[in-house]
Amino acid sequence: MAGSPKTTLTGVGYGGPVGCKEVAIGAKPLPPADRVRLAMLQSLAVGFQSGNTKIYVAVGGGGAVSTAVGLIIWYFVTRNVAPVCETRCGLSEDCIFSSQWCDGTVDCPKGEDEMSCLTTTQPTGVTIPCEKRCGSSVHCIFSSQWCDGTVNCPNGEDEMSCLRLYGADFQLQVYSTLKSTWLPVCADDWTDDYGRFACQDIGYNRQSYKGYNTLLFRFAPNGYFKLKTGLLTSKFYTGMEYSNSCLFGYVVSLRCIDCGVAYKSVTSRITGGSIASLGNWPWQVNLQHRKGEFCGGSIISPKWIVTAAHCVDGYPTASDWKVFSGTLTLPSYSDTSGLLVQTIFTHPVYKSYDNDIAIMKLQDEITFDNYTQPVCLPNYGMYWGADTTCWISGWGRTNEASSTSTYLRYAQVLVVDSNKCNYSNLHNGRITSSMLCAGYLSEVRDTCQGDNGGPLVTFTNARWWLVGDASWGFDCGQANIPGVYGNVTVFLEWIYLQMKVRNITARHCVVKKLHYTYYVKMVATSPVLT
Repeated sequence: MAGSPKTTLTGVGYGGPVGCKEVAIGAKPLPPADRVRLAMLQSLAVGFQSGNTKIYVAVGGGGAVSTAVGLIIWYFVTRNVAPVCETRCGLSEDCIFSSQWCDGTVDCPKGEDEMSCLTTTQPTGVTIPCEKRCGSSVHCIFSSQWCDGTVNCPNGEDEMSCLRLYGADFQLQVYSTLKSTWLPVCADDWTDDYGRFACQDIGYNRQSYKGYNTLLFRFAPNGYFKLKTGLLTSKFYTGMEYSNSCLFGYVVSLRCIDCGVAYKSVTSRITGGSIASLGNWPWQVNLQHRKGEFCGGSIISPKWIVTAAHCVDGYPTASDWKVFSGTLTLPSYSDTSGLLVQTIFTHPVYKSYDNDIAIMKLQDEITFDNYTQPVCLPNYGMYWGADTTCWISGWGRTNEASSTSTYLRYAQVLVVDSNKCNYSNLHNGRITSSMLCAGYLSEVRDTCQGDNGGPLVTFTNARWWLVGDASWGFDCGQANIPGVYGNVTVFLEWIYLQMKVRNITARHCVVKKLHYTYYVKMVATSPVLT
């Protein structure tokens, strides 16, 4: 590229000849008026940034396409410059392309890209602002209708996701229609009976209930929820009422299942990894298909397994799968210790490794012991930043040319910043908000074929948390290329909704009957945009 033709940067304060070896980059962020645009191939605008400096480069002069392409390759490969943030997700550092905003698919971690969009209701055809989206569907309702005690979404999502656990201390929160936000729950008069009902409303089985604690929480700017005296209903949150304060200043910390406990500690992708001991990774399961396919998975409750959607893509028949837990050696389908799968649920917008997650419901419950335990699903508000230490495990190949491992192996990896992972010399823009990168940029530690669907976990607050499910990558253990995992935090609402809906089939049927009644009412009473 040293002999490439010269071209020119144009714009306020930036000019002169520029080649592929050396480009002057401003020391301070450029204001919008000073951004220089790159015109190439039918005025395609491409942005770059270096550290805090954002710059748009205009290729002028002779306008040779080879010069423009050469400049782009030089920037990405030599300088590792990341794409400019086109559209920011709320106040976070997460960014998406403008084309992903209001496209019907949630791309931002908290769904900001689909919260304020115009949508056409069915079957009326009326256009309204989408304040709250009904799950992964195209249906939208007003924020005031979310958790108001009346079913408004076609499948009832608005009345099924009204309780949640927040943060590493499992703080119980209830959605407030009045405040349009989540509020903590006062511990005043709280009992284990209330705890079991609340856990059931979240999506867990009451039999898995572990207990509750109290957290000192003297000030909540938006207020609290407290119990209505002596009231327990089938919709737990309707038995709560708003309060400005808690009597003693304590809120509820709820443990719906005893999770994230490993009875044997670890010392170091699975390429280059260590052989595990019983009890190191008690949530790790092996999924065996009748035709010989196999994947990894993670136990999240006695009846539920998290795996990757691509593992079951093309193999959707639940009865063809068996789940093996509490084992170090690679099992086979003929082994009698495996549990049969009752149902498989794949994420509704899974496509080509995007939204790559599925959950399995077992016919019979897993019996927990020191070698078989559930991992904790991450609670809302928990995010894993760059350089978070994680571990991966599985029976995959130990290198690209080898066969699968006979024994369960594990290795330590680090979370890699998604923007960095999208550099052209890494995954070149393929990483979406539903994905997470982990590995090392200078070492060979990676998952490999056979590890797919298996857990990526981290240890925080004395618990192991499920960060991701092994999804895809280029080759096995290739240096400088991190592995890619499904970002479990993004899928929390969907996971809990599946767990809850499958336990409340009667309510699911009633929801279908209420669908058209809701839309007639909404058209009559709601403001309409034309």
